Amino acid sequence: MKPIEVDPQPPEVLVEDEPRYLRRQKPLEIKRRKFGKQAWRLYLRVALGILIGAAGIFVVYQTVRFLLYSPRFQLADLEQIEVAGIQHVPRTAVLEKFAGDQGRSVLLAPLDERRRALEEIAWVEQATCQRILPNRIRVAIVERRPVAFLRLAMDLALIDGHGVILERPLQGEFRFPVVTGISEATPREERERRMTRYVEFLKEVELARPGATEQVSEVDLSESTDVRATLAGLPELGDPSQGGQASVLVHFGSGGFLDKFRVFLENIGQWRAAAGRVESVDLRFERQVVVNPETVPGPAANANGGKEVRR
Repeated sequence: MKPIEVDPQPPEVLVEDEPRYLRRQKPLEIKRRKFGKQAWRLYLRVALGILIGAAGIFVVYQTVRFLLYSPRFQLADLEQIEVAGIQHVPRTAVLEKFAGDQGRSVLLAPLDERRRALEEIAWVEQATCQRILPNRIRVAIVERRPVAFLRLAMDLALIDGHGVILERPLQGEFRFPVVTGISEATPREERERRMTRYVEFLKEVELARPGATEQVSEVDLSESTDVRATLAGLPELGDPSQGGQASVLVHFGSGGFLDKFRVFLENIGQWRAAAGRVESVDLRFERQVVVNPETVPGPAANANGGKEVRR
């Protein structure tokens, strides 16, 4: 038999065929650093920072605790509250709003909440609250300014230019016209609109004749399109004891009060001469005046029941 010759494999092939897990890995060399001076400095700085931070937190904690709980900052008595600007608002009504703060630090008093509570008092238009360290609170009040008496069902109250109804104080003298046509049931927005028109009316009447507002005795605001004012004590009306009249009702409409009041003053004498006694005058119409519109229609009366006079 002829022998079969087998080609020997190259050494490289034999090496590649060997399993990889049989190879020995070269061990890694781990170098250890010594604990040097630079590392010590870093650790010392970190430790010092932590110590300083802890000390700061402790100081802040003790300071806050002192401010909030020390008797030195405590509102021990409500008399420590200073109140300025009150004339008709009772001081007790202001102090009772801070009753919940008594015995606590003034720093814990919610001043914005207290300010809103103060402005709920009818006579208070604006309030400001301020802490006065160590243990006082200062309150400044701006009171509402009434501009008229308001005739209610059973009593006379006061009312300001924004339509806020005010209880009459026990002390204080007021000289205002009496306003009708507004009640507590009237919505606040509507009260404010009517009183804005009333204030405008008084302002323009005063411009027409300084001091004339003293002769406005009553103003009816029940109609939104007509300011009806009762005027009394005008020199043009004469002396009641000598045949003059005590008052006259004038319909001024909803605007133009300055010109209308001047027309009234300039012509009331002629109207009295032509119509006799003038009980009322209607100035709402363009270029014409109706005298005594509330009287019974007669031969010389127009469709409104009164005598028409051209301006």
